[in-house]
Amino acid sequence: MLYISDHGESLGENGTYLHGLPYWIAPQAQKHVPMIWWMSEEFEQKQGLSRDCIREARDTQLSHDYLFHSLLGSFAVQSQVYQPSLDFLQQCRRHAI
Repeated sequence: MLYISDHGESLGENGTYLHGLPYWIAPQAQKHVPMIWWMSEEFEQKQGLSRDCIREARDTQLSHDYLFHSLLGSFAVQSQVYQPSLDFLQQCRRHAI
């Protein structure tokens, strides 16, 4: 299960609401979005993923650019557009798929 928001949101901090400020003046709440990744033990084993590795990398700053490539890698999709360097799970795979 993967949840990732498409944008951050200001909820009244310093009188700021919504998410429409220009990036250069937007507060951190608008620039950083939540992501939740949950996987079953079966998925972890089939994909050769290390739960401990993923846990250690949880504070790594990523952008939405990583999502597409990480999903391709997770489901072993063979494609010329796949870029392992943009697969945030690549470093946590114990073996090649």
